[in-house]
Amino acid sequence: MIKEECGVFGIFDNDGLDCARMTYAGLFALQHRGQESCGIAVNNKRNITFYKDMGHVNEVFHQRQLDELVGSIAIGHVRYATSGESDRVNAQPLVSRYIKGTLAIAHNGNLTNAAKVHHDLELQGAIFQTTSDTEVMMHLIARERLNCHSVEEAILGMMKVVKGAYSLVIMSPTKLIAVRDPYGMRPLCLGKIENSYVIASETCALDTVRAEFIRDIEPGEIVIIDKDGLRSIKDNCNQSSNLCIFEYIYFARSDSIINGMSVHEARKNTGKILAQEFPVDADMVIGVPDSGIDSAIGYANASGIPYGIGLVVNRYVGRTFIQPTQVARAQAVRLKINVLKETVKGKRIVMIDDSIVRGTTCAKLVTMLKEAGATEVHMRVSSPPFTWPCFFGTDIPSKDQLLACNYTVEQIREMIGADSLGFLPVERLKEIVPNAKGGFCDACFTGQYPFELE
Repeated sequence: MIKEECGVFGIFDNDGLDCARMTYAGLFALQHRGQESCGIAVNNKRNITFYKDMGHVNEVFHQRQLDELVGSIAIGHVRYATSGESDRVNAQPLVSRYIKGTLAIAHNGNLTNAAKVHHDLELQGAIFQTTSDTEVMMHLIARERLNCHSVEEAILGMMKVVKGAYSLVIMSPTKLIAVRDPYGMRPLCLGKIENSYVIASETCALDTVRAEFIRDIEPGEIVIIDKDGLRSIKDNCNQSSNLCIFEYIYFARSDSIINGMSVHEARKNTGKILAQEFPVDADMVIGVPDSGIDSAIGYANASGIPYGIGLVVNRYVGRTFIQPTQVARAQAVRLKINVLKETVKGKRIVMIDDSIVRGTTCAKLVTMLKEAGATEVHMRVSSPPFTWPCFFGTDIPSKDQLLACNYTVEQIREMIGADSLGFLPVERLKEIVPNAKGGFCDACFTGQYPFELE
């Protein structure tokens, strides 16, 4: 099954808005969450049409496609896939016609029991068109809908079967529905434009479409929006929040606010902690664009070492961490990032990055800085070492591919060529989000998963 870290967006229009173009703008703001494929589905008087393809939002959608997507409800999705699952058939939203009408669904997350449920459904005669666990949920909702009075009741039935991380936007012939798993592992928020409602993975998408932030969707909550307004079902809101803490370190955009905590401030806090734990004599602090920049500012403020720009990013290349293969990741580093030679030459550099997973990117960056004339490169990492795989949608591979599972910090330092290396201490991880509401999943650092895995 596919592991995904994606972005979702939905809008229910009561004000004569152009839903397709609003969704396009929202997906553009969420592009950092997935650059492999994207799609938009719209509902025009119960008739759901859609368009999706491989590529960035601005590559897939042009004037003609947006002109043809007319309707008063819309949902959208940006996606990336791990190795072997890059295929147009897996692009979302998924749209299916069944006995009760047409249903469209977009999903961020990963189910931990998808393989078992998939197999059980096949034994009952289900036919699958994709390899995505999103289609598993689609089948379950359609099956449950035969025995209940509404699609939201069917979603409740689906939630009793599946386990894992899921933030969903679902469109029925008359409703826009937002769903968050009972552990709240992936972000999802609610906004409003006059009389219209917006659902998005992050608040930065609300800002882009000038929607007022109302609140985060609660873990386990189902929000239903239709012609009668907004209502919620909270039957599954009985778990403590376990939001993925890596959202603050890497995935979310720095101008987003999640669970009441600014991502920008959380990243600055990582830099402050790193400066306290791993001080060093240096001439300049630089950040690896983009998620390392805020941490570098925090390190510079706390240490008194000047902050500078040492790496320049080509913003037309996708995020290297979520490229589907290691070869693609390695090639993307030099395509995406170049060294500002005049800035780093002859200086002792502190370089802040958000993580070391396989070590490919940071080793190349250290080499590039030294080739450009940096006399020392001290690496600081704004997350603890990855020592456990993630089963909830972050592309953290099996333990044998995690550098920190097989080598000591000193050995990793030698492998990447840095003069010193320091990771954010795992015992101080929660200090980066002092103002956040609820708890967090940090299993990729600690091995303490929120629930027993099948």
